[in-house]
Amino acid sequence: MSSEPNSGQRELSAEELSAIEEKYDEGAATRKVSPALGRFLRYVALTFAAYHYLTAGFSLPPDHWHMGWHLTGLFILTYALFPAIKTRTAFDLNTGALRLGGVPFLDLILMILGVSASLYLGLAWNGLPALGIEEQTFRMGNPNGSDLIFGCILILLVLDIARRTLGWVLPGIICIFIAYALLGPLFPGVLQHPGVKFRTFVSSMYFPQEGIFGVTLWVVSTIVFHFVLFGVVAQRTGLGQLFIDNATILAGRYTGGPAKVSVVSSAFFGTISGSSVANTVSTGALTIPNMKRLGYPGHFAGGVEAAASAGGQITPPIMGAAAFIMAEFLEVPYTTIVIAAIFPALLHYTGVFAVVHLMARRLDLKGISKEMLPQFREVWSQGWANIIPLIGLLVVLFSGYTPFMSAFCGISLAIITGMARIRTSATLVYPALFAAFVIWKYLGEGFDLPMSLVLITGAVLATFNPQERIRLPEMADAFETGVKYALAVGAASAAVGIVVGVINTTGVGFRIGFMVTQGAAALGGDLHGLFSFGGFELFALDELTLFISLIFIAVACILMGAGIPTTALYIMLVSVAQPALAQLGIPAIASHMFVLYYGVVAEITPPVCTSAYAAAAIANSNPFRTGISAFTLGLGKVVAPMAFVYAPVLLFVSSTGFDLWEFTYAATSSILGVIALSAAVVGYWLAPMGLLSRILMGLSGLIFIAPSLEADLVALLVASPVILLQLISRYKNSEARVA
Repeated sequence: MSSEPNSGQRELSAEELSAIEEKYDEGAATRKVSPALGRFLRYVALTFAAYHYLTAGFSLPPDHWHMGWHLTGLFILTYALFPAIKTRTAFDLNTGALRLGGVPFLDLILMILGVSASLYLGLAWNGLPALGIEEQTFRMGNPNGSDLIFGCILILLVLDIARRTLGWVLPGIICIFIAYALLGPLFPGVLQHPGVKFRTFVSSMYFPQEGIFGVTLWVVSTIVFHFVLFGVVAQRTGLGQLFIDNATILAGRYTGGPAKVSVVSSAFFGTISGSSVANTVSTGALTIPNMKRLGYPGHFAGGVEAAASAGGQITPPIMGAAAFIMAEFLEVPYTTIVIAAIFPALLHYTGVFAVVHLMARRLDLKGISKEMLPQFREVWSQGWANIIPLIGLLVVLFSGYTPFMSAFCGISLAIITGMARIRTSATLVYPALFAAFVIWKYLGEGFDLPMSLVLITGAVLATFNPQERIRLPEMADAFETGVKYALAVGAASAAVGIVVGVINTTGVGFRIGFMVTQGAAALGGDLHGLFSFGGFELFALDELTLFISLIFIAVACILMGAGIPTTALYIMLVSVAQPALAQLGIPAIASHMFVLYYGVVAEITPPVCTSAYAAAAIANSNPFRTGISAFTLGLGKVVAPMAFVYAPVLLFVSSTGFDLWEFTYAATSSILGVIALSAAVVGYWLAPMGLLSRILMGLSGLIFIAPSLEADLVALLVASPVILLQLISRYKNSEARVA
């Protein structure tokens, strides 16, 4: 299978794991600064975190101030921590001339300009008569000189912080959109439009409701940041380790145990982490060495972890940032998105789990011995309190309260779980303050009595946590880490707001959607004749058009996903896919989920697959080969979007309605398809498969994904020779063992 070493790999230290995360998660690597400036930036980060935490629980300021403060924090921290050009020495401490604490004066000037442009909108919202500036209502669409200056500064600097945190790809694509808006008459055919005047463009990019101060930045500053912070704090208090221990207990003893632990623990961990790279490093540090010791090739072990970890962004209840933005786009509660994501996430992990199991069967790999498994009683007797913050968050979220209120309660309970102990009276101030907040909300009719009792009970129980408590400096470190994790997604959300503004201003989404459907219809018409025999047609023209449209959009998602964060990719592509798929009669939530899932697939698709590269560093394997393994392991996620476009009932909440029998049939068909594809990838089901058998099984798996009686009969017909050969081989092998 591989010449890579399967055993003897030493455990990586926390510093080495942190270095791997910084190398492959572009938003994690930061510049070293002087101790004095480092302390100042720490205070800025903690103030940034405290501001968002407190406003989530008490009251959000007006949008133009709230997003302005969020951008202010982004500009200060990004320009201080991220160099203009990433070279080998750019991250080292350099306190030479023209620098302050290791930060070049140019970056400090850009920082000041960015802060000024961020806060100008709030300051000038109600007008500044002394400077001749009218209130915002009269300036919308007709910006004055100051608006133009600060608007241009903000546009340029938002693109710059996106470039510094995420690389050149995203800003480059956004510049193409800007050019399209300003140079509309120069574009050919259906893409041509009258063009947007420069003053109008700056106004629409700068003022709220669309552009930079639009829905994407609002969602990140109001919801996503809080969930990122919750994930980091909850992991620090022990929830991540509790997940890994329970995954080991559940799956470790079975065939290929450590690999299945990787899948289960990544699924668990994904419920509190929307970062694929962070998920890979956190769980992979344990699972990848264990898989290699068991006998899995290094590239496969890394691929398992990367494919499973990429599922974190699509795993309810806390999904990636794109899921929150989807809720705003669709104007539905976030809980609706969570419910819709349940089966697709299950389908993804079913695929990864099936490949892992079949590979273990093929390599004859055993599970973890009973003596090496964690003990259920010991794990839960020590770690039971760590589940309280997650329960509290979910109870508030699914009771109809806002996502940011649920995040506030979750973070508060995580702080209590980590820092408060019943035997240390001074630490009881934390649950006392939270209980006072809950009572205040109850008296103001913000919380009802049952909710108030649940939250106060959770706070009291958390103080009985038997684990060693976390000190204040350690908790401050967790908050600071959460802020640094959120810088890249914040920069991306601000920059991609420009794309949303261009799409709303020019209607380019409908234009490209029209091109996609027209191109698919033309190609479908050409292929239709190949599937028609006299009066009989195997596939109708509209079915071919839909399938080809889905292929076009899926390929676009995967190609554009090279180097672009899932959130930014989702926002850009849904504006194109939604009009195209709506014309084909696909429900809105299905088309949005379709784009989101292919955006996540791009994270494990070579040549740019950061999660796989991080896993390869831990596994000491070839990065590209690890990426190929991750992609093949993630085939469930590749085909899952097709399933819920053809059968929206799989999303539970689709406008087409929910029918239990239809759901059961479609779900069974989809799962059979994923298992057939998994067997084709591994080359093993009941016995080893030849090339032809793998091709036939893979083809049947693809046909199964479109749940209909006709398609399933065809799939069974295609797979039947393979099934028969497998049964015969299994019988012969069992007879040989008996003999």
